[in-house]
Amino acid sequence: MLDDTQLVPGSTSEHTVCLLLKLGQVAFRMADERLIGLGLRLRHYSILQALADRGEMSQVDIGNCLRIDPATMVTTLDDLEQHGLAVRERHPSDRRRYVITLTDKGRVTLPELDRIINAVQDDVFADLDPAERDDLHRALTSLNTSKRLASRYDKVRSGS
Repeated sequence: MLDDTQLVPGSTSEHTVCLLLKLGQVAFRMADERLIGLGLRLRHYSILQALADRGEMSQVDIGNCLRIDPATMVTTLDDLEQHGLAVRERHPSDRRRYVITLTDKGRVTLPELDRIINAVQDDVFADLDPAERDDLHRALTSLNTSKRLASRYDKVRSGS
């Protein structure tokens, strides 16, 4: 009989990728559940944070940077504009491109969103001691900065 307290039950939990997928889903849903009260989701936060980190960016560059498909990018930017958190304007010298800028309201809202994300992180990792959290963060950071993995993912995304 399977233990229904496990998020990934049985021998499936022997596969790290299966654990990572399920725990990612759990964290994603927990974040969205808390952000939805502000009318936002995790993808909105990611775009706002990218703009705060990098400054104004083209719509295409944000999508490429965050690996968000173009259709999702459009609807997410529509939401951010409706909330007054970002502005989308035509590029002055290339009318085919849009430039996205973080608004003052977006800058003021980010610390609140950071607190929400930090609370989710604390909730998800509450059963880990600080050393385990640090080890996990280091391992995930290594994967996040892997050029090989990014290249492989981009090929899968593009259907190549």
